[in-house]
Amino acid sequence: MATVELTFSALPAHVRTARLVATAIARRTGVQESLLDEVRLAVGEACSRAVEAHRAHCPGEPIRIELRDDSGRFEVTVSDQAPSDEIQQEQPVDLGMLSDSFMSGFGIAVIAGLADDVEVFPSPKGMRIRMSWPASLNGRAS
Repeated sequence: MATVELTFSALPAHVRTARLVATAIARRTGVQESLLDEVRLAVGEACSRAVEAHRAHCPGEPIRIELRDDSGRFEVTVSDQAPSDEIQQEQPVDLGMLSDSFMSGFGIAVIAGLADDVEVFPSPKGMRIRMSWPASLNGRAS
């Protein structure tokens, strides 16, 4: 399992870099060409949401992205450190409850429509969004 970690400051210009890196790694791990736009858009949406949250709550803290290939899947996790008083402990969220204001429901709904599998983990210290797509085991799209 290979892992790439990327951190960037809460500036909208860095979202483009995150999208480019995610798309390049997705291609190298064997995500089908037809899914690369979905990867790019979903990662951009998750990173934009994190930038917005950081700019409002903790502009000096970095946003973290972890990209990995694991058992035939390309997985991206975007983590922010924007605090929330509405959440008491980290727990996965049912994506059917997207109307909750703390989740920026529309952005999460877009991500859920683009990624093959999505999990959202809000906590008092930030939010993690994990997205994944199928990838070929030999590192080339089939």
